Order: sequence, then structure tokens, then C-alpha cells
Amino acid sequence: MRPILMKGHERPLTFLKYNRDGDLLFSCAKDHTPTVWFADNGERLGTYRGHNGAVWTCDVSRDSMRLITGSADQTVKLWNVQKGTQLYTFNFGSPARSVEFAIGDKLAVITTDPFMELTSAIHVKRIAGDSTEQTEESVLVIKGPQGRINRAVWGPLNRTIISAGEDAVIRIWDSETGKLLKESDKESGHKKTITSLTKAADGSHFLSGSLDKSAKLWDTRTLTLIKTYSTERPVNAVAMSPLLDHVVLGGGQDASAVTTTDHRAGKFEAKFYDKILKEEIGGVKGHFGPINALAFNPDGKSFSSGGEDGYVRLHHFDPDYFNIKI
Repeated sequence: MRPILMKGHERPLTFLKYNRDGDLLFSCAKDHTPTVWFADNGERLGTYRGHNGAVWTCDVSRDSMRLITGSADQTVKLWNVQKGTQLYTFNFGSPARSVEFAIGDKLAVITTDPFMELTSAIHVKRIAGDSTEQTEESVLVIKGPQGRINRAVWGPLNRTIISAGEDAVIRIWDSETGKLLKESDKESGHKKTITSLTKAADGSHFLSGSLDKSAKLWDTRTLTLIKTYSTERPVNAVAMSPLLDHVVLGGGQDASAVTTTDHRAGKFEAKFYDKILKEEIGGVKGHFGPINALAFNPDGKSFSSGGEDGYVRLHHFDPDYFNIKI
């Protein structure tokens, strides 16, 4: 499993996202320029120029026609994937931290950071089929809890929004009324900032990663804790294999402490865990700094990691990884 090293970003990676077909990989970084790559061989196809600050997050529509990106420049932009042109810009009064298209791509959930006197917030925007008809107005704005909301995703059938962030509590909101429906239990929940959240392919459960050196698997509807995966480093990124019962955690210590440690001691590897048995089953080394982003290809045959070192590493699994003939 020799990784493909993808050089293109000048600053640390923040987020990785495959399109639904698994042939394109989108990467976001602190260098203002989201990039799209061929997911098979790591060839850089193009960049999306227009942001004016670190780009924290992105999502791509089901048909791979549109990209949505959220940035520290206090905007969220819609792009034409193929041409790289900007279709629309949503303006906010604070940095945009997380974006996700709803099923059907007619809505998007966006989270914004606390800034000056503004609290964190979750915004739901209607996404027009024709970008010339796109408007700025929000369908719903939920005033968030204390601290930053690092991730907000859609629940089953777009009926709920699941959010998580600095206060270590996972919340489920009604996406029509904005009412708070459920909160994760203080006892069984995370103890420190939740950095990442990813849903299973079928949406029935999701995985959260936290600076408390653990990742947790939750039932999407009931918010019941199913499993906890413990590691010896803060977790910055989590991913779940769509094919096998494998969970991948990425992290390392805080960026500010990195310079003082050797790259082996910094524990900058992606760790694989058995989803059911919670045992560590392997690790993939390579990055010279903490892993900030992880993503599995929807076909489950490859995964990519993005690091503080500015590289994206693309790993195609060997057939014996699956113990099946491919």
C-alpha cells in the first residue's frame, strides 16, 4: 500500500471530501485555495480561487456539479466544479466552520463561529437549482451554545441536524423548527472539544472524534453511545470504512507543540480500529505533523489523509487487506 503523495497546498490541510462516485477528491487548507484531484492517481485537476482566508470545510453535490466551501473570510461560496467559477457567495459576520448539503442538494447547513459579540450559529440556506436565482436568506438560524461548533451534519431524511463542538456536547436539532431534541449524556459523552464528526454510509450511526483522546460511535436517532475507541493522542479527524467494519482515527498533539517532537514520537499516524471489537488493528505512518483530515473513498478501497505538513496522502489498499479477491 504505497501512498501517493499529493503536493499542492502551501499550508496545513483542514478537510477532505470525496464526491459520491469516488473519482474526485476535494481538499481544503489554510492557504485559501480549495483543490480538486483525481482520486485514483492523485493528479491535480484544478483549484477554486476566490477565498480570502483559511478554508475550513467543503461539500460536493450528489451530481458532482457544485462545490460549497466555508472559510475564515466570513463567506461560504458555491462553485461550478467543472469550470472552477464562483456561482454565489453567502456573507456572514463571522468565520464559516462547517458546511454540508442536505439529501437532494436543495438545502445546506452552515455553522459560523463566535466572533465579536456574535454567538456561534447554525444556518440553513435554500440552494437554488439555478444559481442566478440564489438568495442570501436563511430558512432557519439556530443560535448555538457556548464556544465554536466544529461540525454540523444532516440527520436521516433531513429532519434533524446533528452538531458538535467546543463544549463537547453532541446535540440533535429539529431542522424545521430549530428546537433542541436531544443532547449527549455528560457521563458517557466526550470530555473535551469535539473536532470531527462523520456519518456512516447508511446514516444509521455516526462517529465523533475529540481532543479527549477518544472517538465515539453513536446511534443517529436515539443518540445512544454504541462504542468508544480510546487512543493515546488527541483525535483531529475520524473516518469509517463503507466496506469493512473499520474505523480510522487521525491526530497528534497540538500544532504549537509539534516543533519540539520527533515525527515518530508525535504519533502522527492514522490508526485503524475494529469497529465492533474496538481493538487497534494497524496504523499508517507518513505525515510529518498531526493529521487534520481523513476521508474514505465511497468504494472503500482507498482512503486519504491530510496533515499539518501540507500534504495529502492517498492510500490504495492491497487486495489482501480485504481478505477477498478483488
